[in-house]
Amino acid sequence: MATSLTLQNDSSLAQGYIKVNGSTAATLTTSGITANLIGNVTGSLTAGGSLTLETAQTASGTAVDFTSIPSWAKRITVMFSDLSLNVTDDLLVQIGDSGGIETTGYTSGSQNSVNSTIGYIIRIGAASRLLNGAMYISNINSNSWISIHSGNIGSTNDVYGGGTKTLSSTLDRIRVTSVTGTSTFDAGTINISYEG
Repeated sequence: MATSLTLQNDSSLAQGYIKVNGSTAATLTTSGITANLIGNVTGSLTAGGSLTLETAQTASGTAVDFTSIPSWAKRITVMFSDLSLNVTDDLLVQIGDSGGIETTGYTSGSQNSVNSTIGYIIRIGAASRLLNGAMYISNINSNSWISIHSGNIGSTNDVYGGGTKTLSSTLDRIRVTSVTGTSTFDAGTINISYEG
């Protein structure tokens, strides 16, 4: 049985230690905890508590995909900077799992009573309008996800709305496209971040 448990830091190496009876039991750094575990271990270890920013993508073609979202992600932020479509259409954000992007079963809406069942819809309403804003997609329980978005199109038009969708498995991908699926992006940048 341990007679002493101490916490100690090493400012020269930006790391700390947990010591049991004077021997290092664990080393703590900014990248995680290193330890030799002996005996029974209960509970679970999961990643999370930090914000991961993906590599921004220049919007082009008919869709922009982000894949390999980790299973521990509980909130994903989809960000849009000066994003526009080449024709009059609205933006669609779709989520998916190992079975692919899901294109049915959404309940979503954006301002001016624009609704969709094939993805989380964001009202744009005209060609070459620039969208600046974000959509937050959050896990409410199990594989059920809710969305909320806000932003600005043009210089004076605000955009807002939300939605819900339950996946058949763990979310691991997101697609940004248009409602028709055939409109192309003619400007802008899209990125995502996620956190546990």
